[in-house]
Amino acid sequence: MTTRKIFLSLVAFTFFIGFSSIDIIEADDLADLCQPEVSRSTRNDVSPELRSIPPKPPSGEGVREVPIMPLPRKFQDIQDSGDQAVDPVVQDWDGTSNMPAPIQNFEGVSNADNIAVTGFSVVPPDTEGDVGPNHYVQWNNITFAIWDKASSKLYGPAAGNTLWSGFGGPCETTNDGDPIVLYDHLADRWLMSQFALPNFPFGPFYQCIAISQTPDPLGAWHRYEFKISNTKMNDYPKFGVWPDGYYLAVNMFNQGSLSWGGQGVAVFERDEMLKGQSARKVSFDLFSVNPDYRGMLPSDLDGLRSPPVGSPNYFVSVDDNAWGWPTDRLQIFEFTVDWSNPAASTFTGPTVLDTAAFDSNMCGYSGNCIPQPGTAQKVDAISDRLMYRLQYRNFGTHETLVVNHTVDVGGDHAGIRWYEVRDPGGTPFIFQQGTYAPDSHHRWMGSIAMDGNGNMALGYSSSSTTRHPSIGYVGRLASDPLGSLPQGETALILGSGSQTGANRWGDYSTMSVDPADSCTFWYTQEYYETSSSRGWQTRIGSFKFPSCAVAYPVADVTANGSDGPVDISAADTLSIEVELASGDFGGDNADWWVVVNTPFGWYHYDLGSDSWVPGLAVTHQGSLFDLNPREVLNRRLPTGTYTFHFGVDMNMDGAVDRGVLLSDSVVVNVAP
Repeated sequence: MTTRKIFLSLVAFTFFIGFSSIDIIEADDLADLCQPEVSRSTRNDVSPELRSIPPKPPSGEGVREVPIMPLPRKFQDIQDSGDQAVDPVVQDWDGTSNMPAPIQNFEGVSNADNIAVTGFSVVPPDTEGDVGPNHYVQWNNITFAIWDKASSKLYGPAAGNTLWSGFGGPCETTNDGDPIVLYDHLADRWLMSQFALPNFPFGPFYQCIAISQTPDPLGAWHRYEFKISNTKMNDYPKFGVWPDGYYLAVNMFNQGSLSWGGQGVAVFERDEMLKGQSARKVSFDLFSVNPDYRGMLPSDLDGLRSPPVGSPNYFVSVDDNAWGWPTDRLQIFEFTVDWSNPAASTFTGPTVLDTAAFDSNMCGYSGNCIPQPGTAQKVDAISDRLMYRLQYRNFGTHETLVVNHTVDVGGDHAGIRWYEVRDPGGTPFIFQQGTYAPDSHHRWMGSIAMDGNGNMALGYSSSSTTRHPSIGYVGRLASDPLGSLPQGETALILGSGSQTGANRWGDYSTMSVDPADSCTFWYTQEYYETSSSRGWQTRIGSFKFPSCAVAYPVADVTANGSDGPVDISAADTLSIEVELASGDFGGDNADWWVVVNTPFGWYHYDLGSDSWVPGLAVTHQGSLFDLNPREVLNRRLPTGTYTFHFGVDMNMDGAVDRGVLLSDSVVVNVAP
């Protein structure tokens, strides 16, 4: 068996040379210095249904070990900075009541699957996935699979580039990884993406993106190839869903030498991608603005409430004062895209939020850091960046961002610093923060999210000299004391083996919230059942706080007082009534739809004229309230079948956003 390294670890460190100071750029200066690049997808098509595409056969054999591409820091000596003796917000205790037990808890894709499917063993797995109304999709380096939410596998494991079978170009011919899966709940669609590096370490460098054509991930996909750069590699790509685009952050490295090339950010034209049309990309290369901007994450929207109209996407980075910044801090940037005039798009900031002091220096940023039982091999803490995701949620009364990163709580002991930032679109502030390190075990590689009631859950890896790498989760209720995670640790699975042949771990994991109820958390992470060189496995699990309940708006439409179907004759009078219970969303802005599909085409109810008008259009735009039964039609109809729909769509934009459309329908059959 041959060994292949798809990154050149030695040259990856050459970027350390030459950065001796950090320039602080004011927000107005950044807007002036930062100019967008506008381009189009270089290739796009529509796939056959995924269920009909056979997984690609193995393409070779060997080992792919993917070294982490380290990010720049002002002070490159790797001695502990002595930032502080004690983390001032450390939680060195565990809660007295445990987190809820798992609801689902099943095996995900493993490295054994990689070998069987592709012929290659890969480290690390880059464990990632997301949940939709009916499915869970997981994609690790370098295979993916699809399950229903009862844990039955529906497709896979399959090589990542199976999704681009017949597409042509590097998206079909390479399977380079760094995958992302997101469920776009606004559109009720799926996003899957990985990078393509066909001439590595030389360009051009690509991002492959696929958007499902329907809510079913086993159906057809709109497939895209975007060239990110001719000369800079798009490492560690991270996406976020937003109403006006799919946003991306990448760490850029110069071709050939793989020296540091700066922070890259981009947005892809979501509206066109949902239709399968050629789509534009607006991007910014921030190296010329400040070469020390690095490790950003874009915000990823959860929940029925969209951001306020016109809100930018928020990008956040974490920076340690030991790297040359004046303070330990979060930095918030705003990406505003203008699809009517893309050249007018802006990337502005930062807004600086000083954090409680932290020490990011785990083991001198060496990959050999976190201990395991039964082996001298240690694994990577990856403490130089934020961990995926940066979750955004709008509660109506306030907006939040939650995120986490790994820190040293003393003596190279890994804990997880987490934050809740409020009012990102106004005057952002850190509402609460804490560092979870309750005992002698290390905790790292976290992912954090908040449910629709404001409760939080943090998932992570845990290991020590007495604990094999395991998967745990901890959390807090919205009513718990600020800065604490007192709902005690629960194991998704306790590992019973260690990784003995490589230090690469992660590089990330994913905590998601089920869009079906805004309450159920889903988490995926890697672990070992049996000690081996690279025989990692992954786990997928779900859990829910028993107290969580989100009352969604409930729409009701009846025909002659019935939910239907209703059979009448052309001589009979038909009465249509609509009713709405606004639930927890009274006062929220929404599109109101009262429409009917007739034998003569679509009609919509026009509120102003109290009449039915040809065409599919919104009936009303405005705040939600409890609507008592209201008659919208009372007349005889010609022969045929009529389907009446009434619903409210929580993204008030005049378009049907199916993923946040709460609706009801009734069928009426009119006989001669």
